[in-house]
Amino acid sequence: MKLQFKLALYNTLTKIAIITVLGILILVSINHISINHIQNRLLQKKIRLIANLSNVEINDLLLQKTFTDYNLLREEYIILKEIKKTDHPIKQKFLRELRSIEGNQEEFQILITDFNYEGKSYRLELGETMSTLAQLEHTISMFTFGILIAAVILTLIIDLSFMQFLLGPFYQIIDQKLNKVNDPINFNYHPVKTSTDDFKILDQSISVLMNKIATLFLTEKEFIANVSHELLTPISILNTRLENLLNDEQLSPEGENKLFACLKTLNRLKAIINSLLLISKVENHQYGKTDTISVKHTVEEVHEELEHRLLMMKLKMHINLTEDYSFTGNKSLFHTLLMNLINNAIKYNKPSGSVDIYSESSVEGYTLVIADTGLGMNPKLVQNAFIRFEKLQSEKEDSHGLGLAIVRSIAAFHEIKIDITSEKGQGTQVRIVFPN
Repeated sequence: MKLQFKLALYNTLTKIAIITVLGILILVSINHISINHIQNRLLQKKIRLIANLSNVEINDLLLQKTFTDYNLLREEYIILKEIKKTDHPIKQKFLRELRSIEGNQEEFQILITDFNYEGKSYRLELGETMSTLAQLEHTISMFTFGILIAAVILTLIIDLSFMQFLLGPFYQIIDQKLNKVNDPINFNYHPVKTSTDDFKILDQSISVLMNKIATLFLTEKEFIANVSHELLTPISILNTRLENLLNDEQLSPEGENKLFACLKTLNRLKAIINSLLLISKVENHQYGKTDTISVKHTVEEVHEELEHRLLMMKLKMHINLTEDYSFTGNKSLFHTLLMNLINNAIKYNKPSGSVDIYSESSVEGYTLVIADTGLGMNPKLVQNAFIRFEKLQSEKEDSHGLGLAIVRSIAAFHEIKIDITSEKGQGTQVRIVFPN
């Protein structure tokens, strides 16, 4: 989960908790205040009623057997009854009980009090319905819930917008100074505009790190150039001298064989150095990726170049590319990748075997498959296939074990995925998956 969503979620949950607690406190406070208010009204009503009582009103109230003395909306009622002087007197008591009026039960806040009038004792019961309070609490609850939902949605939108604005420079730093940087030498050291000190420190740290990497990168380039000159130049000189010695007519057959062996070793050493230099240059992104490459056209080119080897081993190659795929990359490097893979399919094949090249469409992307009917490999060889100097078949003396290492470097350079499946004696299948 992104940082801006985590912060927005935290703020939202915090606000929900605060509003919920405040809502509960408001409801409890309103309930307490409302009950106190009802009780005060009942007390005031009692005072006015007792102060204005007459014998006629007392007789009328005493004649009532049920809750018939109530107002039109049944929100209030009055009960008066005479009590004996021996009864335990009630000075003043509040109750919250159910009362039935004409078959309808409602909850009332009740005030019960005893008083004396003209030498007689009476018990007065005043009641006021709690339905109004319940409706008020329900209204406030719904209002609080509505405010909660609106506040959550509004604050979530505001928080996300603010976080996006606040983290904009951070994502700009990540995008421009990390994701889009393929060559540290061409790194953009211009600072990203931001008022956040933390992002300024991050920007400066990345620039310092890239400066160190660029220095090391230039040192490695210089080393590669020196190796290319210091190793390949003596090899070329030795190669020329040995070839001149071969032209000597007085050279014995035994000496000629030894010179041929030396030339073969020199050529092998030269091939290894060139392969290592190629891997190093590819991994250091010293090649451009500006060519528009056709997979089908490149396969056909490699097929033409290797046709003589197919004839020598009496192999058949079946190419079935129903649809072409084009991408931007380095044409020469991709040609080398296919050359190594198809050459391996020929080199490690059986006489009169076949090489099948076809395309597939999958969820991962366009897939090129190179399958052969050759010797196959055991699981350990498949696992170590892309390791440098790991030979697929030890009996092949002309292999220096760098072909698939070169393939891996070129594939990583083009963001291509390569999978190898093989079984001993059943052939090998190489799947080249191109990104969507």
